[in-house]
Amino acid sequence: MSKNKLYAVVVVSAGVVVSPPLQAEEGGFVEDATATLQLRNYYFSRDFSDIVGPNQQSKAEEWAQGFILNFKSGYTPGPLGFGLDAIGTLGIKLDSSPDRVNSGLLPVQEDGEAADEYSRLGVAAKMRLSKTELKVGELQPNLPVLSYSDIRLLPPSYQGASLTSSEIAGLTLQAGHLTGTSLRNEAGDDELQAMIGFQPQRQVSSDAFNYAGADYAFNGNRTTAGLWYAQLEDIYEQRYLGLKHFEPVGDWLLGANLGFYDSQEDGKQLIGELDNRAFYSLFSAKRGGHTFYVGYQGMFGDHGFPRVFANVSPLGNEVPTFEFASADERSWQVRHDYDFAALGIPGLTTTLRYIRGDNVDTGRGFEGKDWERDLDIGYVIQSGALKGLGLRVRNVTARSNYRTDVNENRLILNYTLTLF
Repeated sequence: MSKNKLYAVVVVSAGVVVSPPLQAEEGGFVEDATATLQLRNYYFSRDFSDIVGPNQQSKAEEWAQGFILNFKSGYTPGPLGFGLDAIGTLGIKLDSSPDRVNSGLLPVQEDGEAADEYSRLGVAAKMRLSKTELKVGELQPNLPVLSYSDIRLLPPSYQGASLTSSEIAGLTLQAGHLTGTSLRNEAGDDELQAMIGFQPQRQVSSDAFNYAGADYAFNGNRTTAGLWYAQLEDIYEQRYLGLKHFEPVGDWLLGANLGFYDSQEDGKQLIGELDNRAFYSLFSAKRGGHTFYVGYQGMFGDHGFPRVFANVSPLGNEVPTFEFASADERSWQVRHDYDFAALGIPGLTTTLRYIRGDNVDTGRGFEGKDWERDLDIGYVIQSGALKGLGLRVRNVTARSNYRTDVNENRLILNYTLTLF
């Protein structure tokens, strides 16, 4: 999609679906403002027991403290309201060394040392007319074609413009034009780059990421259908069709999450030709404290699944360690979540997940196979002086015959202060 075409989508979305101007709700820029400060302490350890590739570092292990300040103003009164959002982040090194860097928690300096601290302040101006909102500046989109991957010490962000409209009941239209990013372990601006499967394509950069999409919720909001288009200019273009549904059946709540991506090269083809179609399905069944999942995911075409570097995609079998999105890969998942509130222990939750993939086209004359087992245990303190403090432990074992094996442990403490 060219820039002109994308801007046309934005204009049409703003001009066609906006109903006659409505008076803004009571409140105002200051009266409706909110601010929170999240404190995040993060220990990350990843051992590479069977290194494959040019990087022979055998371990990434670091410990850091993060602070995330989020401010959201209200809107000025009147049919056309104006506001301001801001996010400030600060990461502080607690432990690292040159032989254990690149955990994704801290930036690495030219001397091979992790930085002692890094920080960023981003601001977005916003404008609202009826139920349509335009934002320009620092953005954190969470879309089927650009998933918000807050999986390390500090969240990533993007710079650009986004438009969201909900004028028609159940229908949400979105469009955007992003020109840069701030990665999860960097303070400055970075160029937009791609990943194909699990391989970063950092040798080339794109000038912009463009997207437009629609989500429609119906059937009492139990069913949602989505249709999206995305373009990482001169690298890839992508179409997405998704369907989510939840259905109560007696004491059970059944769910289905289905999605299909069709991706190909775009424009100048900076990384060459690209051919990928990806299908995923994730079915769930919840009763009491138990939720059971089973999922199937398939890659079709000559290449792995493309996404913007360095994000986790919304694919059903993709997790923060392995993606199961290599060329021609087929993978299955079984998962069990348990909420111990059902046993009278509110705040305690567990997730146990196993994913196995095969049929990978490695390009090296043999079939690629991989598997991963994840165990997550979380607890949020329910009362007392530390009420709201969250603790999460994650243990991962991941094995492959075509990429590096991983043994991983994470310990994460989160506490959010509401400032106003």
